[in-house]
Amino acid sequence: MRVQSLTLVAASAALLAPTTSPGAPAPSLSRPQVQLRSGHQPQTGPARADRSGPRIGPVPEPQAGTVAPSRIRPGAETGAGPKENRREGPVRAADLLAKTRDCHPVSRGRYRSDAGAPADIPVCGTRGAVYWKADLDIDCDGRPGDHCNSRTDPYFNPTTAYPQSDGRPLDAESLPYVVVPQPSDIWDHRRHDVHGGSVAAVVHGDRVRYAVVGDIGPRAIIGEASYAVARSLGIPADPHGGGAASGVTYIVFKGSEVEPIEDEAAAEKAGERLAREFLGGD
Repeated sequence: MRVQSLTLVAASAALLAPTTSPGAPAPSLSRPQVQLRSGHQPQTGPARADRSGPRIGPVPEPQAGTVAPSRIRPGAETGAGPKENRREGPVRAADLLAKTRDCHPVSRGRYRSDAGAPADIPVCGTRGAVYWKADLDIDCDGRPGDHCNSRTDPYFNPTTAYPQSDGRPLDAESLPYVVVPQPSDIWDHRRHDVHGGSVAAVVHGDRVRYAVVGDIGPRAIIGEASYAVARSLGIPADPHGGGAASGVTYIVFKGSEVEPIEDEAAAEKAGERLAREFLGGD
């Protein structure tokens, strides 16, 4: 179900205070200012659930965290590991789904898939990644195109939380990206070294798509990715009524980063390596 989305751009309203994962002490963080920026008002069209809050972004890294950063940038070595591992075929969706079958929650609470849905989705974690299983709502925000614009999407917003390297919003039609919730007392993605440009694997059925973290959504709802992600996974990508009601697994690799964020080839290369490491890790 497509739902309303709004984006906040960095300038002048206070962020929520971030939290730590369960059992960790809460470090003292500064409170950067951001400016609220509302999106287009809904146009005529079928009723749909409200995302129950604005977007926010980009948010700064906390001054102290639980995971040491380990950036991945285009041009950096992404073929580390035994040669025999590098000769293996692509990571299989079945293997990633088996690895994420069990959940060790790292969120304090649970998320809803849509406004009004039960709050029953935890964020799970391992040493190298966080993951969740949810629906997939279509994020069509960013630069307008043939499929993503104010005519095709009642809640279209021409901005994204994280811009590309030239300062323009991301292009949801061409760039695979995922959305993480606004930091809150439920979960703060920054505590797990997840931020704009972090590498993600999105799994649906027997397909795997590598993407980046490109937008930030409401604080209590999870399960959203760009038009390009949906298309590549065989999910109806129409922002007016597309998406998947369930069965989508999102895996975000801690400490990873693609620079520039719009480098799809770099995300694919890094994602394949990180997914293989994830399968072989704890």
